[in-house]
Amino acid sequence: MTATRTVIVCAETGAFWQEGEASACTDDDHEHQRFEVHHHRSLVTMPDGTAVMAVSFDAADPYTRDEPPAFGLYLDDRWSPPWPHIHIDWPDFGAPDDPDVVVAEVAGLLDRARNDELVEIGCLGAHGRTGTALAVAAVLCGVAPTDAVDWVRVNYCDRAIETPEQEAFVLSCAG
Repeated sequence: MTATRTVIVCAETGAFWQEGEASACTDDDHEHQRFEVHHHRSLVTMPDGTAVMAVSFDAADPYTRDEPPAFGLYLDDRWSPPWPHIHIDWPDFGAPDDPDVVVAEVAGLLDRARNDELVEIGCLGAHGRTGTALAVAAVLCGVAPTDAVDWVRVNYCDRAIETPEQEAFVLSCAG
């Protein structure tokens, strides 16, 4: 499921809030910007049939699920769910320093999914870091490294993988 929400941002104060909530900016003397953002709880089926849930962090209710996952791989330190999980240190809009760590952790996540565990992967918005990790997963599942970014954008979200650095990172994980 991918829901779209409207977020209002105040560039003057750095505050943001969702449409319908009380304004987080008390100064009416300047304009606020509106952005539509995706909120993901999206099942992604890899080319080999392995299924992984891609998730955005929802600060208002981050851990409610119809069925909680058996394991989570999170790319943002906001995540602290009650189920077993690990974090990868990964800067927003960037790429981690060590591709080998990412490949190993994504491979472990895929192994769990192949053993019929419900698994999820997420960052904050589930586009940049999550999309990049899904591209690494796609490569591990047989997609050519040069096609993995496009595969994720077609099979998951057209906004996935946000920067050239993240695109290059996918290729660095391939060899």
